[in-house]
Order: sequence, then structure tokens, then C-alpha cells
Amino acid sequence: MGALAAGANFFAYYPIEPATDIAEEMVKNGPKQGMVIFEAEDEISALGAAIGASWAGAKAFTSTSGPGFSLMQEHISYAAMTETPVVLINGMREGPSTGQATKAAQQDVMQAKWGGHGDYETVVYSPYSVQEMFDMTVKAFNAAERWRVPALVMADKMTVLLMEEVVIPEKVEVVNRKRPKVPPEQFKPFEPEEDLVPPMPEFGEGYRVHVTGVTHDERGIPVSEDPWAHHKLVKRLCDKIRKNRDKIVEYELYGDPEPQVLLFAYGFPARSAKEAVNMLRKKDVKAALFRPKTLWPFPDKELKEVAAKAEKVIVVEWNYGQMLHNVLKVVPEEKVSFVYRIGEIPIPPEQILEEGGVRI
Repeated sequence: MGALAAGANFFAYYPIEPATDIAEEMVKNGPKQGMVIFEAEDEISALGAAIGASWAGAKAFTSTSGPGFSLMQEHISYAAMTETPVVLINGMREGPSTGQATKAAQQDVMQAKWGGHGDYETVVYSPYSVQEMFDMTVKAFNAAERWRVPALVMADKMTVLLMEEVVIPEKVEVVNRKRPKVPPEQFKPFEPEEDLVPPMPEFGEGYRVHVTGVTHDERGIPVSEDPWAHHKLVKRLCDKIRKNRDKIVEYELYGDPEPQVLLFAYGFPARSAKEAVNMLRKKDVKAALFRPKTLWPFPDKELKEVAAKAEKVIVVEWNYGQMLHNVLKVVPEEKVSFVYRIGEIPIPPEQILEEGGVRI
């Protein structure tokens, strides 16, 4: 529903649990609003089709999980290099490899940032409710179109399959990609404007566009022999996100603004962490939850500011420490306790506090 509200009109997928639920709903509801649905032969083809559809003017996306997300990595870095707006919804499950294929985990969050080769930036959202699945899907489309990057919604299986009340507004903010302002003979398809993002034409409009994953100049023509051309291009691709991170980063601080105990959690485990905060506050312990809504760009400055006031920081993850490293970059290690589960094992609030070294 978030994709449809954002104006998505092309969806490509290959069936894989738990993301198949998303595909089934799109197949039922998408064509009613003019959406083209493409079931591909594999996940590589699904994202490739979405990239192609985007250049034909579509708002395109795909959904996947685990091994399918691994197969998409080369195309993610290709979309970053070609500045193709495209959205990926990932229902995360266990790994490595097939793992326990239908069980929940948070095991793809580092892959969302570092899975493809080369330097590039993505925008990655982490919902923890049905409402945020809707809201963040809209935001992912807007971010992809605004910055011409792959944008991802990284939801664990539990969040993908939740049944909760959701408010779908009559109108949502929709961002569309910038269009060329000059005639075709004057147009350079990869010439950026002040925000470092170039306008984007569509195939069939008369603009000459050469789209390639090879290092290219502002005309899109390959430049394979000039190392400074590559330096300039890739720096811009990264800087258009890095220099605008304050416009993109989102987080929630729940509880006391100056906590003694700070919990850090995202996705489904944040629900349990929030209850742990409530338990502490009932015992007159100043406590708060720092929940990143964007995993990438990571809200490091904001976390550092809040954590500086805390005596203890408890990091809660459904993996063996994929975001822990980012916390440790801005929080002294002696303050940090790590509470984790690798498989589909719930982490009750009492166990978060006990294993985090907090007695109530």
C-alpha cells in the first residue's frame, strides 16, 4: 500500500519467503492501479528489470529476502553507479546461506550498506511496525527519486508478517525525480546541479543517454583511462548522500532525554527494548531507547550526543553484532553491553535488562 501511495507502477520479484507475502499482495492490488507486475526467473533478473523500468520512466521496486538479496548486490552497485532510482524491500531472515529459511532475524543490515563492490551510498530504512512499513516505503520511494539512489526498506520477517492497525492517509507527500530543463542538444545526462544530483530523462523522449556501469563523464561516455575522472564521479555519488545526511537521517528517542541507561535497538527487537525502558522508568531509573529509523546514513552524531549522558548503553540485535560496530565508533566500549539472539528466539524485556547487566 505504501508503494502504491508513492506512485509505484512497476514491480518485479522472484518468490522467496517471507517476501512472497509482499508479492502476493502486489499481484492482487497493483494491476487495479495500473501497475505492471513481472515475475522474474531469479532475483538478479528482478532487480535488473526494475532498473530498466526506472529508466523508462517507471517508479520501480522489488522485494526479496536473504539469499535473494545477496544475488542482487551487483545490481545495487550498478544502480548506484548509474544513478537509477529504485526501491528494494527486504524481509530479513536467518543466514548464512539458506539457514532456517522461514525464521526471522536481522542478518542483512550490513549487506544493505556494504554488500556491493566499490564506494557508493544507499538510503536504508528500518521499520518496526505495520504503520512504519507503510510510511517508510513511501519515504524510500521519495529518497530514491530525490537523490537518484537505491533506497531500501530492511524489515525483519516478524515486522513483514505483523497484523496491526495502520492509518493510510488520503494523501501522502510524493517526490518525483528532477526532469531536464534544456533541449536534448544541450543536455548532459550526468551533469549535476548544486545538490550534486543530475536531472533524469526517460528513454523515448529524444534525449541521448548512454547508461553504463563503466566510469563515465557528464555525457555518460565511458572514461576508462583517466583515474581522476573516476575519483570525481564516485566522490560525487557518495557526497550527494553524505553532504545531505542531516536531511535524511531519522531516529526516535523514547524515554528520558538524559538517561542513566540507554538502550539501542531497531526493527522488531526495539518493541521489547521499549518495554524494558518502561520497566526501568517504573522503578525510577532514568532510561531511554535510541531507535535508528535510518540505518544508513547511520545517526552517529545523534547517538553520540545522547549516549554521552548515559552510564550504560545496551545494544540489542537479532544477529551477532552487525550494528554494534557502529555504536562502538561513538560510544566508549566500557559503557556498552551487547544482548543478542542469532536465530528466531524472542528477547523478552526482562532478559534484555538481565543480560545487559541492569538489575531492577
